[in-house]
Amino acid sequence: MSEQQSLQENSTQTAKTTMTVKETIAYLAEKFPLCFSIEGAIKPLKIGLFQDLAQALENDDKVSKTMLRQAIRGYTMGWRYLSACKEGVERVDLNGEPAGVIDASQAEHAAQTLAESKKIVSERRAQQRKTERKEFFKKKAQEQKKVVKRKSVNEHKKSVKTEENLTAIAHSDITKGLDVKVKVGNTVQQATVLGVEKQEVRVQLNSGLTLNVALNTIFI
Repeated sequence: MSEQQSLQENSTQTAKTTMTVKETIAYLAEKFPLCFSIEGAIKPLKIGLFQDLAQALENDDKVSKTMLRQAIRGYTMGWRYLSACKEGVERVDLNGEPAGVIDASQAEHAAQTLAESKKIVSERRAQQRKTERKEFFKKKAQEQKKVVKRKSVNEHKKSVKTEENLTAIAHSDITKGLDVKVKVGNTVQQATVLGVEKQEVRVQLNSGLTLNVALNTIFI
């Protein structure tokens, strides 16, 4: 074998392996439009059609026998094809001519195969939705955790900063009418002293709320 012949053979082999099953089916529909269909009405194929197909495309550089087998299997396992396999429906050959009919057992087998295929797809989709839902809530929980952590850090920084600006005041210096700062929880609010007792100070916050607070929560 010459180098040129070898290159041509390799090129042919490469060309025969570049088409997917879907592309091969489309090619067959183009070559034999009365037999194969990729949209619209579809007809059951003649039993043993592979041999006719292999012979008709024996010298075709685009497809191999392996590709033809895979394409026919993919075509005949499709939901459109299985749905078309009803009892009494005519099969067709490559030229679209009648080539037998679907009998009861063949129709039953097609219906069973279709039901099983749909069940598998339905279960797969349900599992996929379950996985996606799980991932969604996992991601949401992680985002919420980050928000809480960021909020906690910010509140801590704010608390530290606020406390740095607070100056304690002696009990004797707290008098009625004095403007002070009152630490309420993690916040510091402006307030006015209304009265002073032994252990507590009665204040009115700027919001109008009146309450008794401990001496160690009063600052200036």
